[in-house]
Amino acid sequence: MEIRPLTPAFAASPQIDPADAGTIKAAGFVTVICNRPDAEVPPSHQADAMRQAIEAEGLTFVVNPVTHQGLNQEMVEIQRQAAAAGKTLAYCASGTRSTIVWALGQAGTMDADEIIAAGANAGYDLGGLRDRLG
Repeated sequence: MEIRPLTPAFAASPQIDPADAGTIKAAGFVTVICNRPDAEVPPSHQADAMRQAIEAEGLTFVVNPVTHQGLNQEMVEIQRQAAAAGKTLAYCASGTRSTIVWALGQAGTMDADEIIAAGANAGYDLGGLRDRLG
């Protein structure tokens, strides 16, 4: 598992494993957001399996599957509201989609340069979103 902090309260990650749930809890996360559609992963890593593992650790699990073609403002708002509950880890295949959804949710709250820099520090290029970030 590779946790990539964007802020002290929000991190993105490539696909996590159910066995990572305890480590995620120990790292202080209270919410885990799945941005990966079930069609992309085997049953062992689909949302239901991940939910069981995450919730068994007492954490909140939110399903917000994102495809590049289907990303919309409702998904951004779901992610922003879920992350408001406390330290949050969002994951997808590489963490890129999770980072993009986070970035769009920060538009108007954080400066565009700060959002892009946070992404870059975590290994994600958000420069192409500059016009949408404020």
